Amino acid sequence: MAMIKKDVSFKLLRSAVHRVNAASPSRCHQAQRATTNATTTIVSQAPQHLTAAVAGKDGDNIFNFDDTKTLFASVPTGKLLHSAATLNVAAVEPMVDLSLWVMNSKLMYVPLFKKVVMGTIKYTAYDHFVAGGDTVETGQTVRRLWNSGVRGMLDYGVEHAVDNESCDKAAQHLIKTAESTQSLPPSSVGFVAVKVTALCPVYLLKRLSDLLRWEHKNSSFKLPWKQQTLPIFSETSPFYHTLQQPAPLNGEEEDDLELAQKRLMKVCEKAFEANVRIVIDAEDTAIQPAIDYLTYWAAIKYNESQRPMVYGTIQAFMKDAGERITMTKIAADKMNLPAGFKIVRGAYMSSERELANSLGVESPIHDTIENTHACYNRCAAFMLDQISKRPGGLILATHNLNSASLAAKKAREYAIGKDSGKLEFASLYGMADAMTFALRNAGFPVSKYLPFGPVDQIMPYLLRRAEENKGMLSSSALDRKLMMKELKRRMKAYFTEKETQHKARANSMAN
Repeated sequence: MAMIKKDVSFKLLRSAVHRVNAASPSRCHQAQRATTNATTTIVSQAPQHLTAAVAGKDGDNIFNFDDTKTLFASVPTGKLLHSAATLNVAAVEPMVDLSLWVMNSKLMYVPLFKKVVMGTIKYTAYDHFVAGGDTVETGQTVRRLWNSGVRGMLDYGVEHAVDNESCDKAAQHLIKTAESTQSLPPSSVGFVAVKVTALCPVYLLKRLSDLLRWEHKNSSFKLPWKQQTLPIFSETSPFYHTLQQPAPLNGEEEDDLELAQKRLMKVCEKAFEANVRIVIDAEDTAIQPAIDYLTYWAAIKYNESQRPMVYGTIQAFMKDAGERITMTKIAADKMNLPAGFKIVRGAYMSSERELANSLGVESPIHDTIENTHACYNRCAAFMLDQISKRPGGLILATHNLNSASLAAKKAREYAIGKDSGKLEFASLYGMADAMTFALRNAGFPVSKYLPFGPVDQIMPYLLRRAEENKGMLSSSALDRKLMMKELKRRMKAYFTEKETQHKARANSMAN
């Protein structure tokens, strides 16, 4: 949001928005609308039909939370106790607010105060939500998860580079991350997460997004640097960021774009050498078009005939999510290209709504959380149907039990097995553990999203996620309840065993 505020003059933009809204669409725009409407028919029919099938009551229970002994069998008591305590504190919103205030206050410039704060965070929230400080520590976490039947998705905590030098450093870290997987058990890491904001300066991503939006609205507008890609926009995608024709890229900007593409290529190629796939994260709407462009460019370049190696991300809280995933999948099929998607709900709800409201335009975010849930389930059902028939891949990143249950039932109906390599359930490290272990016990492939990096580097990122997802933290009630239940069971079992041993010794002495 801060980046958007710096780049946009709200008063001028608001005035321009009203003028554009009052204007009639061009003939070209009307023709695009007709094409998009044809695609939208596919979106609205296919996902709704599939969702109805998913929701059928067939008595097939995916989750078994009754047996906490089996559920948490792979979690040591010390780790379980630490997790329960951390989640209970994190569920208190004032604690999150206080942490954010402290981290952003001038007190952090006082060396001793900062040392105390970072030390406290290191042994509480950091140890719970972060996989490690470097690839060595993270590798230990991966091995522990792998031994419990869970894979890892490695996410080096760096984002929003400002220049080529910082982008080069980030690329090297991502390459080292991919290389580190070669020393880990085969298949223990399924994906390396990549943030394009770490490989391409943010200013350039915004410039590219403006140009791509303008090209979509004006077919006569040409982008000489643009290479083959897949559909990025639908008719309902937000275009209010770009209300005037942007200047073309200058020579330096084109050179920077080429450097960014080379960085992404190097990271991809190093990951593929280690037999690890790439998943590219989504960002806010101001720069998402450029991220989608680079993602689909890489997908066309690297995805194999049967197995996608580069996955894009669809944010289901966007009103255009269903249309875009359908359009992109159809276009990929026409190219005989296996498409891979990670479906998430999204993490920019407040900032996107605030910007749209300030400009007097309709928010691109669904009006209710129920609509977001429904969109997520439709997108998931659509992709499950697609990958059951042809090559492709799907990561369902969710902490929502209902969405996971619906998708798991549909995957069983389609016989999308654990060994197919087409489906992965994923959740954040330290979140939704009960759901993860229940899906694992039910025979589904599961992964944990593993952010890692030095505490002072990664905590601001995690605190921003905490601010954007306070509801998610407070919804950890099931994990907390089941963890406490298992801790009580273990405590009771411990004292029962001690009592049995005491009686046995007493009987032995009496005899």
